[in-house]
Amino acid sequence: MKRTAGRGAERTPPPSPQVLAAYRYCEAVTAGQARNFAYGIRLLPAGRRQAMSALYAFSRRVDDIGDGPLDPAVKHARLEETRALLDLVRTGKVPDDATDPVAVALADAAARFPIPLGGLDELIDGVLMDVRGRAYETWDELREYCRCVAGAIGRLSLGVFGTVPGAPGAERAPHYADTLGLALQLTNILRDVREDAAEGRTYLPREELAAFGCATGLNRHAPPADGDFAGLVRFEVRRARALFAEGLRLLPLLDRRSAACVSAMAGIYHRLLTRIARDPHAVLRGRVSLPAREKAYVALRGLSGLDARRAARLTPRESAR
Repeated sequence: MKRTAGRGAERTPPPSPQVLAAYRYCEAVTAGQARNFAYGIRLLPAGRRQAMSALYAFSRRVDDIGDGPLDPAVKHARLEETRALLDLVRTGKVPDDATDPVAVALADAAARFPIPLGGLDELIDGVLMDVRGRAYETWDELREYCRCVAGAIGRLSLGVFGTVPGAPGAERAPHYADTLGLALQLTNILRDVREDAAEGRTYLPREELAAFGCATGLNRHAPPADGDFAGLVRFEVRRARALFAEGLRLLPLLDRRSAACVSAMAGIYHRLLTRIARDPHAVLRGRVSLPAREKAYVALRGLSGLDARRAARLTPRESAR
């Protein structure tokens, strides 16, 4: 099955040598800094894999500014400079021989695929929330942040993937992509809860932390003495599973290789979530991860189309189990 053609995707000439070099740089960044992401996009054809690498490399730059050691005022200025660069990409003002390979690659990708670049503005907005040290009182507030830093990435990726022409419910694809991004981000938040707390950041909603007696002490190996940390984690796991169940309804709307890519990335995080649910205290002892052989199995499931067929068949409640 063919995907919905991107803006000029079938008519645009092959990338110039300068653009190919820029893509190689972005692929190296992706392979070096995002193993789970890189594992998933290996399943894509070259053009879409290159475009996804360009999106990742730009997003990585934004994240690195937010996570770096600079003064908040300097971070704010750097992020706005990055937004200005995005404006040049959006208006087609980045030549092939520009000195910034990420901008060159992203500009070429945006010319080949209908990528909603406003999602990268949302990512910058989300990282600015981190720079300002924003805390989240409720799930609704945290969801706003997750939509900026991860839901937007789902919608950007959908611009590269496209949908199968005539697929029933294709108009819901952006919603499913956004929801799947939320599921991935909430899984990340659970996995990194101790590391984030050690850096003075706690993303889980304050009202939920308080309800489970875990308002403090998340930066230690042991859970808060008087709190129900396991209960808190399993509560958040149920929420993440419901988001996965909804978001994975995207799979039947994609062509086989795009669905395999999404299935691989989502499958890795879903299995991380399962490990966390089995041993909630593991996130306080170290970083929960999957061995390479298990990632390979997840990729094979994606390539087989099994996950896509299952998502098409099950209701959200059934697939959340």
